[in-house]
Amino acid sequence: MTLMLLDSASLWYRAYFGMPDTLVSPSGMPVNAIRGYLDMTSRLLIKYQPNRLVACLEGDWRPSWRVDLFPDYKLNRLDDTGAEEEPDTLGPQIPVLLDVLDALGIPMVGVDDYEADDLMATFSVKQNGPIRIVTGDRDLFQLVDDKRDVKVVYLAKGISNHDLVDLSWIAKKYEIPGDRYSLFAMIRGDSSDGLPGIRGIGEKGAATIANQFKTLPEVMSAAKSGDERLTPNLRKKLLESSDYALIAPKLVGCAMDVAIPEMKIDLPTKPVSYDKISALKDEFGLGASIDRIMAALGWV
Repeated sequence: MTLMLLDSASLWYRAYFGMPDTLVSPSGMPVNAIRGYLDMTSRLLIKYQPNRLVACLEGDWRPSWRVDLFPDYKLNRLDDTGAEEEPDTLGPQIPVLLDVLDALGIPMVGVDDYEADDLMATFSVKQNGPIRIVTGDRDLFQLVDDKRDVKVVYLAKGISNHDLVDLSWIAKKYEIPGDRYSLFAMIRGDSSDGLPGIRGIGEKGAATIANQFKTLPEVMSAAKSGDERLTPNLRKKLLESSDYALIAPKLVGCAMDVAIPEMKIDLPTKPVSYDKISALKDEFGLGASIDRIMAALGWV
């Protein structure tokens, strides 16, 4: 009974930039993100054969509680109006894609003031495995759990060459214990989210620390006590970023207690509306992509 969780924003961005912009509807509207999302999902359904499926959405891509903790969170992604920067031809495609998923009966959920990451994290601890989290975002490596069979279908290399990330993959990639990715990420930081990490300590230093300690509070306690497992230089940098270290576990870690509404997450056995699917298929020129996902769902 595999549960597949789709990091929807990650998928439609990857689809938008990975599919040609010559894919347009009969009216000339670009549909490359819609078709790419549907095609990727079809291939994943065929490969992993999940029995449960949820398309996770951003309730808020800059949750107020994370911004309160760290005002610069994702500030680098804002445009001049204070909204998230987004390609002009991507935005109009998203409502259409959501209409298609709704007509297909694919479960979707977003929760106010939480990111999709937080929803996937909550599902990953509240639902039974196997669980496969589909994303291009390495932040979600923190959710990998071999005992509960939670793995990340990591799309950084594309759908054909994607990695299935478990603890041994993390250990090999970053040379750290696989279950310490969260600590490693807090120290390293992430410029794409505007997260500085512990200033002056990069990936190599973060790996050195993660090989010696399990949690950031443990690391900071060691820095304050002069623990010899940390070099004087590392101790100095850690202490200089002590304010950030206090908030990093909550800021960088995924929330695992989101109040997700009661919902059916079983793979749909039939569409909600054949008529609506047919209308969307014709209006937006989605024929082959709709056919593929209906086949992947076992309906044709």
